[in-house]
Amino acid sequence: MAEETPLDRFRHALTGAARAISHDAEVDVSWSPDGPGMQGDAIRVPMPPRSLPPEQAREARGFADSYALRLRHHNEGLHRRNMPAEPGARACYDAIEQVRYEALGENNYAGMRANLDAALEMRMRSDPIARAASADEVPIETALALMLRENLTGQPIPQAARPGVEMLREFIESRTGDDFERLSESLTDQRAFQSLSLDMLRHLELVRAEEVDEPATDDSGEEQEGPDEQQSDESEDQRSDQETRSEQTSSESGEGEGDEDSQQEIEQDQEMTEGDIGDEGEEGMMPVRPNRPWTDLPDSFDYKVFTEEFDEVVEAQELCDQDELARLRAYLDSQLTGLQGIVTRLANRLQRRLMAQQNRSWDFDQEEGLLDAARLARVIVSPGHSLSYKVEHEQDFKDTVVTLLIDNSGSMRGRPISIAAISADIMARTLERCGVKVEILGFTTRAWKGGQSREKWLAGGRPASPGRLNDLRHIIYKKADEPMRRARRNLGLMMREGLLKENIDGEALLWAHSRLLARAEDRRILMVISDGAPVDDSTLSVNNAGYLETHLRKVIDWIERQSPVQLVAIGIGHDVTRYYKRAVTIMDVEQLGGTIIEQLADLFEVE
Repeated sequence: MAEETPLDRFRHALTGAARAISHDAEVDVSWSPDGPGMQGDAIRVPMPPRSLPPEQAREARGFADSYALRLRHHNEGLHRRNMPAEPGARACYDAIEQVRYEALGENNYAGMRANLDAALEMRMRSDPIARAASADEVPIETALALMLRENLTGQPIPQAARPGVEMLREFIESRTGDDFERLSESLTDQRAFQSLSLDMLRHLELVRAEEVDEPATDDSGEEQEGPDEQQSDESEDQRSDQETRSEQTSSESGEGEGDEDSQQEIEQDQEMTEGDIGDEGEEGMMPVRPNRPWTDLPDSFDYKVFTEEFDEVVEAQELCDQDELARLRAYLDSQLTGLQGIVTRLANRLQRRLMAQQNRSWDFDQEEGLLDAARLARVIVSPGHSLSYKVEHEQDFKDTVVTLLIDNSGSMRGRPISIAAISADIMARTLERCGVKVEILGFTTRAWKGGQSREKWLAGGRPASPGRLNDLRHIIYKKADEPMRRARRNLGLMMREGLLKENIDGEALLWAHSRLLARAEDRRILMVISDGAPVDDSTLSVNNAGYLETHLRKVIDWIERQSPVQLVAIGIGHDVTRYYKRAVTIMDVEQLGGTIIEQLADLFEVE
């Protein structure tokens, strides 16, 4: 048995500490080549170098401590119940809650305070607040959270963020009054803290009062538990909330009519988006995926792009060198050894079904053709019989190309993107053996919250309704005519830290569709794999809240009604059936490989 390395011992120590802090014996801590994150009881933290330098070890401890505090002190269902609809207000709401549960750790444990400080310093180095040159460029959610933390814990604002905070300090303090002091008195009571947080967001004019009022019937008659009693029940409450949300999704029957029905559906949809809260990821900026009903979205405006100057369509090998691609691919394989065997068996079933459709048939007892050896015995026994021939006929199997379009947004981090990558790999090899060409594409943005497009918009005087306001990044992992053995390494790029950012689905769908239309194959299939609705904070902050979603719906409708391309979608924890006619939603990412196979098999059987 191999001897444990210092990194292994350090990880085991982190796991033990996280279990003790969270009061959850099922918690597990693992290293991640991508940004930190959490899914269920699985915590991912950045892997320090083998020498374990103290500063990077503290950063890993800080992220593990933060997620453990979240498990112990945070009730996800309660948090989502009154989440504001506006993207800016949502980001503030999420950031304020993270400050609350981290403050509980910082105020009680000196060692944890140092760890959380190190993790915060790491997040701030990549946050836009560190690059802000004017107050307009400072993300208010970051400045508000840092000022609140300063008040609740007495800890100074990180040096990298200090200039940005000072640009907004006077504005925030003039609007919030004694809100910080009132919040400090409710740290251990999430429900009361949430209510006060919404009051503060109203004072900052980030939300309208009528959109965040807590329903009078919410939790009525339920006695508020003390901090210690509440902690022991929160993990179970969260699991119960998740099961209830799954049942609500399966029984949901269309879009609501009237304000009350629409509001109820919005709340159900918002509760569906576990894992998309902005505190996950190395930059703490991952967007929340709204699932707004179609009746809430305007149908009268056109989609436009502020600038395409900074967009890029790039091949995977151009984003990092071959050595790094090999390392990332090896990491991907190591994470999914168990899953690969399962998906491979399912893929073999798909191959048998496709090969059955491609089998040749024979016409016997023909006057000419190939000699039928099976009937030679008849000629020997009865020489009067003439020789028998057979003619081969091929089944009509349409020449086919399949495009897998994979959402490369931040909320796909961890196991979802790993399983999507390995499933794409196995499907491509399977279909290639059957003579079906496969293209693998991904879509994300080059930057969080706008990038160079937003900077150009700010420099141009911030014209109203600019349209899409971020830099697109469309990635080609495998071309249709490229053999999989050459492109296999490219899929490791999905594991690269910092690649997965925001997603603008409508334009990605048009891009993949246009590539398919340029193909000569008779049958063209486009399969979209995503875990949420289109979200780009920069675009949504200066346009209508449904701007990107409306465009996506129009694109889907046009393809489904007028295009020769067959379109199918798989949603991971997100109801894509509200967008696509042919779609399936899976709640467990482990189902992805089998679902891809079944959907492809069904499409191949449709003539």
